[in-house]
Amino acid sequence: MKYQSQKIALAYFAVALALFAVQVTLGLVLGWIYVSPNFLSEVLPFNIGRMLHTNSLIVWLLLGFFGAAYYLVPEESEREIHSPKLALLQLAIFVIGTAGVVVTYLFNLFDGNFLMGNGGREFLEQPLWVKVGIVVAALIFLYNISMTVLAGKKTAITNILLLGLWGLALLFLFAFYNPSNLGLDKMYWWYVVHLWVEGTWELVMASILAFLMLKLTGVDREVIEKWLYVIVATALFSGILGTGHHYYWIGTPGYWQWIGSIFSSLEVVPFFGMMAFAFVMVWKGRRDHPNKAALLWSLGCATLAFFGAGVWGFLHTLHGVNYYTHGTQITAAHGHLAFYGAYVCLNLAIISYAMPHLRGRDPYNQVLNMAAFWLMSAGVVFMTFTLTFAGTVQTHLQRVNGEAYMDVQDQLWLFYAMRFGSGVAVVLGAVLFIYAMAFPRREVIEPGYNQPAE
Repeated sequence: MKYQSQKIALAYFAVALALFAVQVTLGLVLGWIYVSPNFLSEVLPFNIGRMLHTNSLIVWLLLGFFGAAYYLVPEESEREIHSPKLALLQLAIFVIGTAGVVVTYLFNLFDGNFLMGNGGREFLEQPLWVKVGIVVAALIFLYNISMTVLAGKKTAITNILLLGLWGLALLFLFAFYNPSNLGLDKMYWWYVVHLWVEGTWELVMASILAFLMLKLTGVDREVIEKWLYVIVATALFSGILGTGHHYYWIGTPGYWQWIGSIFSSLEVVPFFGMMAFAFVMVWKGRRDHPNKAALLWSLGCATLAFFGAGVWGFLHTLHGVNYYTHGTQITAAHGHLAFYGAYVCLNLAIISYAMPHLRGRDPYNQVLNMAAFWLMSAGVVFMTFTLTFAGTVQTHLQRVNGEAYMDVQDQLWLFYAMRFGSGVAVVLGAVLFIYAMAFPRREVIEPGYNQPAE
């Protein structure tokens, strides 16, 4: 490890993995509630469990992004982080805010209170004081990283990373705007939700993946940067107006059906570009890097993101199809594989690469790490197929035949049981990964790991 301030990333990764464990455990509980609806109905109602599941997902992914930034920016900028103390203060604010959210949700505290109570908007349920804390923490982060980059070497990777992180923070400000008109509310709500995961987060993903390819393959920086600019351009071109696929049925003008269908269809392009980029870089590099686990997660990220965000997103993005499928289990199938492929695998890839550096060791527990990849990935892929079939049946019975919602749910029991089985595999894989990261065991590898490839 070249720079001492990179150790900040270790604290971020540790908290992120703890929340990852919480997220997948709650996901398993919710999966069982689909099978047995009265399970924990008085202790942990489904709506509370779902809020905790989705909120912990968002927070741990963000902490992973922040940790990745604190790890890679010093290497790219060739200088220490501007203020390690500010970075730790930022983490403390996130931890306190997360604890406040969990207590508020679980015990339904301050119900109806403007400042302290549940915000009520899906994915943005955080109380107002927590939202303010998130903005403060984001400003600390952006100041810290921006000052580091401005004072050091500028690269395409840090430029794109900063663009994505600044966009992420600025778009979150729409979380504070909650108009009384429901159609307008949803229109601005998607500015946060869609333009995060299909806009700014894609820039973060592309920059971190480019950094990993640079280090793992040894391909020239110029080649990687050209790919990076093309991917980012297509992501922004398709993603911004692709927001229109959420505007089909919320009361917005009819032209959004055409804009949404055309531009969201093009959202497949950047994800295909990322997949092609990753495999071409590995092929061109022909470098036998000792950290096989990080390389596996990187290639898995690009591949599963293409299928989850690209192919499964396209399945129900055209307005003529979406008219029947929106809000069904097809949406859940797309969401699970897209988030896992694009962002979960990305965070686990950078953690797999950085952790040996941060702990001053050679790559360790790689067999366990790679086993965790195959176990988790197989679980999520099987879950995606079961939810896709469940959604197809649900669409026909509910939207075409007109059967009642709960009557249809009863007929999907077998799919939900299979989905729960895949959830067990995901949790076991997550446990295996966390164990592999937490308890290093020295492995026999080729020397030279701590010499980064340029």
